[in-house]
Amino acid sequence: MQSNWVNLAIAKIDADYQRSADTHLIKLDLPQLQGIDIYLKDESTHPTGSLKHRLARSLFLYSLCNGWINETTTIIESSSGSTAVSEAYFARLIGLAFIAVMPKSTAKKKIQQIEFYGGKCHFVDNSNQIYAESERLAKALNGHYMDQFTFAERATDWRGNNNIADSIFMQMQREPHPVPHWIVMSPGTGGTSATIGRYIRYQQLSTQLCVVDPENSVFYDYFHSRDKSITGTAGSKIEGIGRPRVEPSFIAGVVDEMQKIPDAASIATMQWLECLIGRKTGASTGTNLYGALQLATRMQAEGQKGSIVTLICDAGERYLDTYYNAQWIDDNIGCFKKFEAQLVEFNQTGRLNTLDC
Repeated sequence: MQSNWVNLAIAKIDADYQRSADTHLIKLDLPQLQGIDIYLKDESTHPTGSLKHRLARSLFLYSLCNGWINETTTIIESSSGSTAVSEAYFARLIGLAFIAVMPKSTAKKKIQQIEFYGGKCHFVDNSNQIYAESERLAKALNGHYMDQFTFAERATDWRGNNNIADSIFMQMQREPHPVPHWIVMSPGTGGTSATIGRYIRYQQLSTQLCVVDPENSVFYDYFHSRDKSITGTAGSKIEGIGRPRVEPSFIAGVVDEMQKIPDAASIATMQWLECLIGRKTGASTGTNLYGALQLATRMQAEGQKGSIVTLICDAGERYLDTYYNAQWIDDNIGCFKKFEAQLVEFNQTGRLNTLDC
């Protein structure tokens, strides 16, 4: 029989959801695109400021309903930051201790937010070490390792229930092209791309899913080879996306196309978007939007009309010491002027001309 504490914890999470509004769908003002509309679903407006708020809620409900969590359980998660921020929020909501295992390079603002919600940060030297250290801590503390990388794709109800895919298609209903030609998503766990891809197929929609992968990530190579043994030696410099191993939640079979996006292109596009909407976003949003602009260029060349939807994953204020710091960019990303020039040309022509990257 389910305990009273578990019932109360689920009720608290459901009440928190009931108090929350849906996230906005922003249409970009791009007159240089003829008959092609680009939209950004703004996931930065969740209570914890990112797309990962949805995932954290689902992971907690999944673990509670599976009997993995009780009133004394310490929650441990491996994360580059945003998931840990959101899980710290839900752990505090139901009165549990929370520890985030993360690389030392994680943005300072994310660390501060985890601590604001009562969580603790446990640092490792690089992203390859987060898995084993999380398992070790969970065993040592008799806690529960949430393991977003394994459970992201199964904790979310991809058939409906107001998941992110359901929300996108509901919000698009009154647009000129209500069924998107493309949805563009970057993979961290792979759970969101799995949810969107499965939903598209379940609803028998014509929309195609493009997944955009940053440098130092193995998802792109896995998509083409289907070799799950592929590993990388370095972590992604675009926080929140890209992985050095093939995560269990990444479902290649629901993806129609993948693109590999240079880190410099992500930074340039992130800054270009700020000029367009007057707000800072994270670099993963730049990755998403650069992929969307490439698809829009292709659609124009082929005489197609339609809509493209992608995501604002989180706000840029988390990255003032990294992606909005010129010295950090010089040290970690390098020059991105050729991508800036490419985007200036896009403003004039509506075409993102190919570069040698």
